[in-house]
Amino acid sequence: MNSAPETLRRDFGGDIIEPGAADYAAASRSILASGNPAYVLRPKSAADVQAAVRFAADLRLVLSVRGGGHAFAGFGTNDGGVVIDLSGLSSVEVIDKDRHLVRIGGGATWGQVVAALAPHGLAISSGDTRSVGVGGLTLSGGIGWKVRKYGLALDNLVAADVVTAGGQLVRASATEYPELFWALRGGGGNFGVVTAFEFAAHPTTDVIFGKITFPASETAAVLQGWADYLRTAPEELTSIVTLANPFAGGPEAPVEIQVAFDGDDPELAAQVIDPIRALGTVLSDDVTLMPYGDVLADGATPPPGIQLVTRSAFVGPTSVPGALRTLTEIATAQGSPVIAIRSVGGAVSRVPDDATAYAHRQAELMVITTTIGPEPVIAAGRPAFDAVWGKLAPHVTGAYANFLATATDEDVAAVYPPATYQRLAAVKSEYDPANLFAANHNVKGSN
Repeated sequence: MNSAPETLRRDFGGDIIEPGAADYAAASRSILASGNPAYVLRPKSAADVQAAVRFAADLRLVLSVRGGGHAFAGFGTNDGGVVIDLSGLSSVEVIDKDRHLVRIGGGATWGQVVAALAPHGLAISSGDTRSVGVGGLTLSGGIGWKVRKYGLALDNLVAADVVTAGGQLVRASATEYPELFWALRGGGGNFGVVTAFEFAAHPTTDVIFGKITFPASETAAVLQGWADYLRTAPEELTSIVTLANPFAGGPEAPVEIQVAFDGDDPELAAQVIDPIRALGTVLSDDVTLMPYGDVLADGATPPPGIQLVTRSAFVGPTSVPGALRTLTEIATAQGSPVIAIRSVGGAVSRVPDDATAYAHRQAELMVITTTIGPEPVIAAGRPAFDAVWGKLAPHVTGAYANFLATATDEDVAAVYPPATYQRLAAVKSEYDPANLFAANHNVKGSN
């Protein structure tokens, strides 16, 4: 009888990378984490993914699934287990020009998607970084520069090919495996390996994008004015505020407001963006027309030994004033983490709360804090980091899985409120009762 490794080598048509191989060092780590897996498997087909999943299940090995590898919690690698690296499944194809349907391999990055769709004049609401994977971002949400007009990335998903824990390949959509399809849209990697996504893209033009800065001394007024305006601004406008930028002075850094206007009419864009310019004393303004693909940033790999610790939460409409006052206090004090505040609402809030497993539809803002440094510095600063969130606690709720550096039970409870979790647990019990797919913000089965 064949052993599991022998069966893998017979059935798996992709690359098998083991310790000692020339490319093992690079293959074993993700963007933000290092590991020592026993096997890194790079499939070339959905059948390869099936073989890889069966192999990990048969040997009861820890399994990590890597798309872009940007998970802050390091889900893309492990020690002693199996990593399925999907980078070989990265095709992007327009499959229905009339309906703008696009089929994307599970290992593609958003940079690859933007480049492939640009000649067709199409785009998909995605994140804001080229090297981020389509899979990780979509399965947990997808908040980027088109979010207020076109919703989350997962709101534009129409079908997915999924390899389940039993090694079966199924197609999930609104009419095929509908409960699995519901769970995939927000439930992260809990339910299988998505080998291909089908999205409804939208026609796009160039966009008007850039950054406007204001003095740190005007933080309170600028923040509140920005939030008030975004509440009723045209949905073509999406915006992010950054405070305490360490490369621009930390607590004394200017308030940075990035704006993305989804359209190429400069006069109309000016009408929409000028109320932001009027919020205070403008120090700089580089807003200009550019291709949508140029809006996405290049992802950076931290130097060895440098850690990124990030945490997120949502702010509901009634909590905005208190949250912004607290954030102003934090940002202008010594030792502040980098703070980003993202506008949501718009198209996101028009989707029924229970339509997908993304559970934070009515939030008006999302707050993200990030600290960067070597491990000793991060450890020494943790009490202050926790104190920041202690101050924010009365004004925020929930969490966004794609901006969490940890995956504790508390984190999972923040990402998935009780009703959402219970429904996800039922799906988990059906498709992954042994919890093979545990390297995520993990949902346990209800059995």
